Order: sequence, then C-alpha cells, then structure tokens
Amino acid sequence: MSQAPAHRRTISITLDAAYAPGLNFSALADAALRRAVAEARQKEWRTTNAAAFAAQARWYETHGHPLSEIIAGSAPDAWKP
Repeated sequence: MSQAPAHRRTISITLDAAYAPGLNFSALADAALRRAVAEARQKEWRTTNAAAFAAQARWYETHGHPLSEIIAGSAPDAWKP
C-alpha cells in the first residue's frame, strides 16, 4: 500500500472539554485508524482489480450469465434433467 501524505488538522476542542464526557482517546484513535486503513485498502483493491471487473462485465455482455436459464426459469422446471 502506498504511503499517504501527512495532513495537519487543527483540533478546535480543548482536551478538558473532551475528557469531561469520559471519552477514550486511545479507543477513538484506534477505531478511526482501523477504519481509514480498511477504506484505503478497499479503494486500492478496487483500483487494482478494475480491469478484471471490466473484463468480467464485457464477458457477461457478450455471453450472458452461464446460469441464466436456471435463474430465469420456474424452479420446478429449471432443475429437471
């Protein structure tokens, strides 16, 4: 995964005000970082696999879904040999 550039953020709440409700900064930071990493990995995975998704879509457009007769048919008739 590529390294994202660092961004500076200004915090506009005082730490005393934030501690008053009993917030756990470590848990909040951990959850935010886990979410950010998961989103970055998902975005990278989608970008990396975009060509495969496009190829699969083209194949379906050309050939149709391989199970379309079973999926489109009525259940009792579709499964008869």
